[in-house]
Amino acid sequence: MSKRIWTYTLSLFFYGIICLTFNFGLAPAIALDYNKEILINADFSARDLSDSSFTKANLKQSNFSKSNLRGVSFFASNLESVDFTGADLTFATLDSARLVKANLTNAVLEGAFAASAKFDGAVIDGADFTDVLLRDDEQEKLCKVAKGTNPTTGRDTKETLMCR
Repeated sequence: MSKRIWTYTLSLFFYGIICLTFNFGLAPAIALDYNKEILINADFSARDLSDSSFTKANLKQSNFSKSNLRGVSFFASNLESVDFTGADLTFATLDSARLVKANLTNAVLEGAFAASAKFDGAVIDGADFTDVLLRDDEQEKLCKVAKGTNPTTGRDTKETLMCR
């Protein structure tokens, strides 16, 4: 009988730990797959979406402000008018993505891969582009509007874009 009580007590203990972990947000982030989804006007603000994939997704006018997007793939996604204010896009894949009129104010894009990405009309005030792979024409376009310092990294936007 005491063995059954011990097993029951131990089970309740582990159940309590699991419940507390999930209720207090201590659980690790789970990479999610949103590939080819239509998510227009979706709200992903202030979420931990690290290592998730939005490949070829339509995210027009969605909100990713203050989100952890480290390692996220936005390959060939429509990111038109998306809000990335204060987002962490470190090591994200933005290759072939359309960031037309996207708001990247104070975003950190360090080490992101953005070859063939389009940034027409994007707001990049205070964005950190350290070690971001960009096409030369996109880099020149961004240098014309670059200003500010990133509040997280303390780096000047023009310097991170290596503007001349």
